[in-house]
Amino acid sequence: MNASLFGSLCTIVVHAASDQSPYNLGMQKPSQLFEQMQTIAVDMQSKIGEAIRNSPAKDIEKNVRAMMNQGFQKMDLVTREEFDLQSRVLAKTREKLEALEEKVTALEKKS
Repeated sequence: MNASLFGSLCTIVVHAASDQSPYNLGMQKPSQLFEQMQTIAVDMQSKIGEAIRNSPAKDIEKNVRAMMNQGFQKMDLVTREEFDLQSRVLAKTREKLEALEEKVTALEKKS
């Protein structure tokens, strides 16, 4: 976890528990407490999202994807759509071949 993110999260949690907290979690009604907890969760979510957007992991993922795409292009792979199309063509060709084999067998029996 990013050090600044961890520090921000700790600050939010510690601050939420203090008397000077902007969240003011002192003696409150359950509904108010729940609303404050939601506010804290939203703050934490935005801090985590910000840290992820600014993290080097995103750049690493982008670079790995680019390297994998280059490798796949060199491997002369086909797309799933092309594979499925060729599978259907092969199935139809097999059906025609089987029908022709039956005709040949029938003609051979006649002669």
